Amino acid sequence: MNRRDLLKSTIATGATLALPATIAAQPRAGTARERVLFDLAKRELDRAGDVIWRRDIVGIADFGVHSANRRFHFVNLDREEVQSYHVSHGTGSDPEHDGWLNDYSNVEGSNATSRGAYVTWEWYVGRYGTSVRLGGLDSTNDNALERYIVMHRAKYAEPSHIDRWGRLGRSNGCFALGEEQFRIALLNLSGGRLLYADSLGLQDDGRMLTRAEQLEMLQPDKPNAVQQYMPGVF
Repeated sequence: MNRRDLLKSTIATGATLALPATIAAQPRAGTARERVLFDLAKRELDRAGDVIWRRDIVGIADFGVHSANRRFHFVNLDREEVQSYHVSHGTGSDPEHDGWLNDYSNVEGSNATSRGAYVTWEWYVGRYGTSVRLGGLDSTNDNALERYIVMHRAKYAEPSHIDRWGRLGRSNGCFALGEEQFRIALLNLSGGRLLYADSLGLQDDGRMLTRAEQLEMLQPDKPNAVQQYMPGVF
């Protein structure tokens, strides 16, 4: 069973394995999606261990949903709050530029997004102004430093870009955010916190759906056999 399937079968139904029984038995406020995010944040913190030295807020980028959605979740475990923002993925992960991430890569020069856990490091001033360095913690993203995969601001990641084009623009594999959203990220997600990226396809009701399943939900009801062969009658 791969990791994504494991998440579907455990987190979406409660994800209680990593929690003490006394805690898991207590009801938690919030939406079904938020409860999944809380559990996922705790599981990834446990997996990362001591390399994460600030454990109050976890960033979870869900590249399993379209870039027009608020899919970058800031999970505040101390306050039990979730704030969600827009985030761009890489050009190499979306060559059709349709807003859907197709593939991940950890290869330098791929301009693709990498999945896995990151630790956020210090701020620095680079090509995109103030940015946040990231250290990849998994074999799927351990070239992040060499690839200059960072968090930064970008005009193509502004919500207004969605209003015009129906999707965000693409990065070179970095986590690009709009101006105001990046300011929030600087204050809440830098300096030794965990950032986790994967294709979850997480919905408001807590389900994790594939791209095909999400597109199916957007389609109008299909006619049944009688309606199909007797158009205009119904």
